Amino acid sequence: MALHPANSGRRHTHAFGVLATVVAGALSSAGAASASPLAEGTSVIKNRSIAYAMTHRFWGILESEGGKEECPQGFNDGPREQFKALYPDGKQWTLMETQLKREGEQWHPETSTDRFPFHEAVGKVAYGMNLDNRVDENDFVSPDGEQGIDNELYRVIGCIANYRIGGTFSHFENLYMGTYNDNRFVIEITDVDDLVNDDDVTVTTYRGLDRILNDATGSNFLPGGTQRLDLRWGKDFIQSFKGKIVDGELITEPGAAPHKWQWSATFDVNGYQLFHDLRFKLKLSPEGAEGLMAGYVDVEHFTDHLNTSWSTHHQSYGQTSSPSQHRALRRRADGVPDPETGINRGISAAVNVKFTQVFISRPEQKVISARR
Repeated sequence: MALHPANSGRRHTHAFGVLATVVAGALSSAGAASASPLAEGTSVIKNRSIAYAMTHRFWGILESEGGKEECPQGFNDGPREQFKALYPDGKQWTLMETQLKREGEQWHPETSTDRFPFHEAVGKVAYGMNLDNRVDENDFVSPDGEQGIDNELYRVIGCIANYRIGGTFSHFENLYMGTYNDNRFVIEITDVDDLVNDDDVTVTTYRGLDRILNDATGSNFLPGGTQRLDLRWGKDFIQSFKGKIVDGELITEPGAAPHKWQWSATFDVNGYQLFHDLRFKLKLSPEGAEGLMAGYVDVEHFTDHLNTSWSTHHQSYGQTSSPSQHRALRRRADGVPDPETGINRGISAAVNVKFTQVFISRPEQKVISARR
């Protein structure tokens, strides 16, 4: 799938197309092949395997200028605006019935009717994949014209400024992903005979331990660096997927188990998103990969990740009301039904991603022998 809508008028603005104007140089797109440190003629496929490290990730939000197309009612209000409406001036309020009560609602979200209007993204076009193998009336169409696209998370977060290009979450999550090793997401594709067409390959995810290679300006990510794999503390992030390569595009089957995707938001702290039925759709080259990762995001963990990663103060920067967002997530959840209640625990989602090629290094297996 192409990541840029084929629209000569540039009606839609995609993350990678405007990245240079909103993100510091360290988050600009990968450098040209001429800047690669790889010697000419060097093969990047070693022992029928090739690896890539993630350099960019953006929730699949198809943005028009100012949100005029997908957010005709405007963007959602955040904590400050809602707090002012709930507790207006002219009355004496206690700390218990205002700040503490509101924080309690954030950490223990309710499913009752929201007291505030919530603006969902509208339209029929969205990034994503057909996760349920159906074409329904409520499904989207991809920018390339594919039917049956599932991306209900886009409806929820598409009109929340924090998640859009230039928003606090979008900017800093990518900045810290490139800076701190806790977020080093690495994929290895094995059993590779051909990067153009191969009907049977395996993709395995890891956490890497090294910085991503930059050029002398520090503004471009380069292929050819090395990533040591974290096979001890990063065990929770290791998962394998079966797939194939068709016309240079990697397509995998859904993961058999929920996938923990390392997703620290602030500084070098732990954090992850939990995806069900995760799958890949990436255009491959010897220098990098670019495309989509999609699945059903765990609703409760999505809210927990938001609250543990971003304080209410920081959520206010881009008008993210955790209680309102959680209600919308529950309302729009469309997958992973609870076996006892039948309530959907997952919401379909897509992430636009970009990788640079790396060589991986596994730790030596140390054998301890006991002397007699």
